Amino acid sequence: MRFLDDAKIFIRSGDGGSGAATFRREKFVPMGGPDGGDGGHGGSVVFVADPHLNTLIDFRYQQHFKAQRGTNGMKQCRTGRSAPDLLVPVPVGTLVRNDADGSVLCDFVQAGQRAVLAVGGRGGLGNVHFKSSTNRSPHYSQPGEAGQELWLRLELKILADAGLIGLPNAGKSTLLSVISAARPKIADYPFTTLIPNLGTVRIAAGNSFVVADIPGLVEGASEGHGLGHTFLRHVERCALLVHLVEALPVDGSDPVDNLYTIETELAAYSAILAAKPRWIVLSKAELLPEKERQSLLKRLRKAMGKHHEAWHQAGKTSKQWLFALSAVTGEGLQPWLHALAAEVQRQRAVQQVASALADAPTRAGQGAADAAWPEDANEEDGEDGVECIWVG
Repeated sequence: MRFLDDAKIFIRSGDGGSGAATFRREKFVPMGGPDGGDGGHGGSVVFVADPHLNTLIDFRYQQHFKAQRGTNGMKQCRTGRSAPDLLVPVPVGTLVRNDADGSVLCDFVQAGQRAVLAVGGRGGLGNVHFKSSTNRSPHYSQPGEAGQELWLRLELKILADAGLIGLPNAGKSTLLSVISAARPKIADYPFTTLIPNLGTVRIAAGNSFVVADIPGLVEGASEGHGLGHTFLRHVERCALLVHLVEALPVDGSDPVDNLYTIETELAAYSAILAAKPRWIVLSKAELLPEKERQSLLKRLRKAMGKHHEAWHQAGKTSKQWLFALSAVTGEGLQPWLHALAAEVQRQRAVQQVASALADAPTRAGQGAADAAWPEDANEEDGEDGVECIWVG
């Protein structure tokens, strides 16, 4: 199955049916009066997040989606049939933009989420609605409303808790295949991974998280070199980025220089992405003796302290974000996975608190914040407190 993460489509909702301008014609019923029925409503275009889809490839072969129009009204005050809604399934993680101005219309982040992106036209009124004491036989009815139409830009951003980034052949796909059931393509040449791969890591019952393997970046990716920044959008939703640095590069390059290369490309793509929490993993650590390995880890920590604000503020404590792993021998994997799982849970709690506080100051926001905030995170009340008056 081919992978496609960007598509442009056209949607149009159905027109409403026109109302009828008819009159009652029956034997022994003189001057029966108007009896035109209303037109049916046009169908709306509804997008639905489908958890069984993971690519936008279907939109490569169908770009136009048009809902049916409503049926016209009929005599004897019969209302026309309303058209059914047109359901358009999209993968979870799809961002829908208006192609005209780039505004975000909907972000599908949950399975089953629905959004009406084009409302069907309303059916017109029949002439029975326009009779009055001064107009006993109206010869006109109301036409149906026209449907809405617009061009949309679909962007797929896969949902993952942690994203693996690094230069080509840094060992990202190998690591993903070891820690999860994913089976990405693995070979000894650059750009083996051409599309993002997802894997679910299960630590224990009820404790799992999703890791995304992103195709490798190269120097000058912001200028279109290599695969460019095409797939970096897929780590925008990740709570944590894991930067893999090859311990002994085949081309003889310096691992610290390689670290700077990726960090520079992240900053060129997005300042928000560059500021995300970052862990550094020295991959293929079995290729270096212990002394050289520790020396390289110190250099990497010092380099990140100059490049990343969080590392700079953490100082020596930033060593908790630095790991040396071997996907071949399994060295360091289990401690790293447990630490990663704990960090993912912490990031999820932080996101829940941020989402809850976004609803404040309401009672619902207060209850959600109380439920999401860890018990040990409550600080002691001071004299210089702030009084919050909850409304609603």
